[in-house]
This record gives sequence, C-alpha cells and structure tokens, in this order.
Amino acid sequence: QVQLAESGGGLVQEGDSLSLSCAASGRTFSSCTMGWFRQAPGKEREFVAGMIPTGRSTYYADSVKGRFIVSRDDAKNTVYLQMNSLKPEDTAVYYCAVTDNWGARRSYQYAYWGHGTQVTVSS
Repeated sequence: QVQLAESGGGLVQEGDSLSLSCAASGRTFSSCTMGWFRQAPGKEREFVAGMIPTGRSTYYADSVKGRFIVSRDDAKNTVYLQMNSLKPEDTAVYYCAVTDNWGARRSYQYAYWGHGTQVTVSS
C-alpha cells in the first residue's frame, strides 16, 4: 500500500524559514514526479512546486518562485520543500503528491497524496 507522510509543519513568523519532508513508502518513486500542493481555508488546493526525475528539473508556482526550493532523495524515497521568506499568505495545509505525469501542475494528475501538514505564518 502506497503511503505518503508529511512532516515539518508548524507556526512561524513572517520572514522565517521552514522545511517540510514527505516520506513515501509502498513503492519506489524514483521515476515519478514529486509535487507539493497547499490549501488555505476557503480556497482550492493549489500547486506549489514539483520535481521530475530526469535531470532533477524543478518547477514552481509564481507565488513561491525564488523563495521555495524542492528537492528529493530517491535513496530515502523522500521529497523536501524548503520554504524561505515566509509570508502570511503562505499559511495553508501543505500536501505532497506523486504522479507519473512529468511536469504536472493539476491536482487531478496526481495519483497518491499525503494527509497534509499545517503551516501557519503570523505577521
């Protein structure tokens, strides 16, 4: 059974940094795109960042580009999201997800999801 487990969320102040991790189990994801999404209260889930296998190419939502960094360790079946210069509008539940669709940005394109971790940024 495939499972994704996020960790690292918490309450921080504006301008702080936070690092999220997502450990995958149940299969190997080295050939898959690993993505991060977030959902704020009353809003739809939105794409944040993704990383494809080949060449380790990364891609981001415009709202986080230059502040967030996605990385992965395939030996550990883990993907990370380093979040810097956090803003109150980054407050949301953050989810990791996996897809066979390289470069995917739509939530429906992702087959496996974690349960999410809360990130709250106070001003």
